[in-house]
Amino acid sequence: MKTFAPILLVSAIMLSACDSAEEQAADRTEDRIEQAAEESARAAGDTPVALGLTERQLLDANLLTPDGTELGDIESVTKDASGNATELLIEVEDSNPDRYVTIPVEGLEAISRGNDTDLSTSMTMEDIAALPDAQVN
Repeated sequence: MKTFAPILLVSAIMLSACDSAEEQAADRTEDRIEQAAEESARAAGDTPVALGLTERQLLDANLLTPDGTELGDIESVTKDASGNATELLIEVEDSNPDRYVTIPVEGLEAISRGNDTDLSTSMTMEDIAALPDAQVN
């Protein structure tokens, strides 16, 4: 077992070295988005910002169709001067490379599934695919 840990470490280093420059840039972009979203949610605290949900709850939610098909993950929240959420940055489900779009909060519905709260939209994956790429750099 003692030799297993060093082998794993070397394997991880070799795999990370194999990432293309494009993949590394995408990872850095995703990290920046997540860090900014976390800081914003921390600052917003327990104040609801849309649909009776806090910014943290929005960030933990998935975007779903009415039949439960996952369209993407909420990555960040855009708020107006009053602190109310106006748009959501969505990482489109199963996109490779990762693709981001923005959607308005208006028209979304908060739904509970067990212990999870997600957001439901009348949009389809085709509707999401037709949206322009969000500027995330």
